[in-house]
Amino acid sequence: MLLAIDTCLGACSAAVLDGGRVLASRAEPMARGHQERLAPLVAELMAEAGLEFSRLERVGVTVGPGSFTGLRVGLAFAKGLGAALSIPVIGVGVLEALAQPLTRTVFAVLDAKRDQLYLQAFVDGVAVSAPDALPPGTAAARLAELAGAGEVTLVGSGAALLADILPAAHVVIADHADPVAVAKIAALRPPVPPRPLYLRAPDAKLPGGRDLPA
Repeated sequence: MLLAIDTCLGACSAAVLDGGRVLASRAEPMARGHQERLAPLVAELMAEAGLEFSRLERVGVTVGPGSFTGLRVGLAFAKGLGAALSIPVIGVGVLEALAQPLTRTVFAVLDAKRDQLYLQAFVDGVAVSAPDALPPGTAAARLAELAGAGEVTLVGSGAALLADILPAAHVVIADHADPVAVAKIAALRPPVPPRPLYLRAPDAKLPGGRDLPA
């Protein structure tokens, strides 16, 4: 049994899977409030799945890139649950989760604001570039370099911003990852402790201008 959660982007979402079978899944759009909603949402889905928390064997959680606050909410909850149940917690990149259900060449693109895009390229679910934070012009050049001649999909909140570069591309606008996709990736990943994926420094600072801890 596996619980997957995602609070990195524009939703608070979770899914419970038994092998490849989806027992419960929900994504609730929200820009903020993940911290207050996540625990009740997970409890509701576990009840819907008819499971006690003791039945869980691992937890999957998105690690970024995305909202610094949302990312930390999901990681803290997943780590706390994993420690309480003595089960592994598996980190999943949100760009990978966005691309997971799609085949051939896929560019996962998120609007990172501040004139930047988060971008990562995949071919049949396998990453062919590292996740990066790029100005739109650099992202467009990266797209043109990696696209090739086959079928291409752009997916994510920033997909439309690069659609003009590849007019024939299939564009999928998504402001959050599918928690079922997060679960399926986490189910196959070795149990390595998750670490947040930060592609740029946070806007918020500690007193005295110090950066927030990783």
